Amino acid sequence: MLPVVALVGRPNVGKSTLFNYLTRTRDALVADFPGLTRDRQYGRVRRGQKSYFVVDTGGIVETELGIEEQAMRQVNYALEEANLILLLVDARQGLSAGDEAIAERLRKTGKPVLLVVNKIDRADLAVVAGEFYALGLGEPYPISASHAIGIDALLDEVEARLPAPETPEVEEESPGIRVAVVGRPNVGKSTLVNRILGEERVVVYDQPGTTRDSVYIPFQRHGKAYTLIDTAGIRRRGRVSETIEKFSVVKALQAIETAHVVIFLIDAREGVTDQDANLLGMVLEIGRGLVIGLNKWDGLSPDQKDNVRRQIDLKLPFLDFAKKHYISALHGTGVGHLLDEVESIYEDSMRDLSASRLTKILQDALAAHPPPLVRGRRIKLKYAHQGGQNPPLIVIHGNQTEEIPGSYKRYLINAFREALDMQGTPIKLDFKSGVNPFKGKRNILSARQVRKRRRVIKHSKKT
Repeated sequence: MLPVVALVGRPNVGKSTLFNYLTRTRDALVADFPGLTRDRQYGRVRRGQKSYFVVDTGGIVETELGIEEQAMRQVNYALEEANLILLLVDARQGLSAGDEAIAERLRKTGKPVLLVVNKIDRADLAVVAGEFYALGLGEPYPISASHAIGIDALLDEVEARLPAPETPEVEEESPGIRVAVVGRPNVGKSTLVNRILGEERVVVYDQPGTTRDSVYIPFQRHGKAYTLIDTAGIRRRGRVSETIEKFSVVKALQAIETAHVVIFLIDAREGVTDQDANLLGMVLEIGRGLVIGLNKWDGLSPDQKDNVRRQIDLKLPFLDFAKKHYISALHGTGVGHLLDEVESIYEDSMRDLSASRLTKILQDALAAHPPPLVRGRRIKLKYAHQGGQNPPLIVIHGNQTEEIPGSYKRYLINAFREALDMQGTPIKLDFKSGVNPFKGKRNILSARQVRKRRRVIKHSKKT
């Protein structure tokens, strides 16, 4: 197993900026705002022949109350599994009592600690690094994570102090099935993620907007690899005013794009809202496999449950292909069936379909219900073949395909879905029309045709 390096420090000292630089990604959300990071974010550092994991953590605060208490638990988990700790301090703010308290706390862990003085982007700030010797953690390493100053010297020392991997390094495994947990704020997404993983992996708190970043968590189930993505709650656009929340929404939408299957959570106590319908329409447009989970189901009365079912039929008729699961993420009721459904949907969305089978299904659908007439001419659909996966894309060739009405397209989608027995994944159709080589060209008559045309016109005038 590869060694682990934990990044810790007070809020807003540049831990996420350094994390993004080391991993060559933009996985960690960065803003000039203290307390932005709350969950553990893992990344892999590759430098020459060296490779190890780095963990971004939330800022350590003196008062651990409310949501800060939950974030501090994530920091403690990162410290327990770390082989090396990097304590980041802010050169602009200088040495503070908070830095001294954190240094004392890290000494009690008994693990090696490197002191990193960040934001040394001006010459006068380099002199400030000297005052951090008072922390008693050895020589400070001055860097600027945002300007890539001094990081090479820091990494040389990090690699020198890291232990050798316990087992020979193997090729990085596939991330497996990527599953994004999506929904409005405070519907139980992080609770569901923790329940699936069986540990307190992400921060859970009874407050909307607890999760701000998209957290990618690899895990194994029944010998199969998965990557679970916990996303920030998405509110209506008119209610999103803070810049941080806008970035969180962008990261959540990117997670939907990268996922194979989406678990969409709905708070059954609040019922199906218009925002739920809008977000589900967005997932359908992107074309990802979909499982709908109605969370907090165990606390509803029979009348409330019937009302929610009626709302689903009324507001989500366009998602008749997606299965609905009635679950309780807090108590674990019905959660195990969600991943069984995810695996089935993923297999359907990645299925290879032969052109002969698709063409046979198309011909049977045309025989049962022919296409409509357009200006007295029948639309002709000739053959079909597969054009892509996740979502399954079926390409249909014919004439006048641009005139096919939406109702007939839905009929064909349902025909393919029923014949292929595909549930939970949307099916996309792409129509191709043959090119008419004579379209837009004027027919030039020969001399004989011109004489014949004149005789016909002359004869018609006499009669």
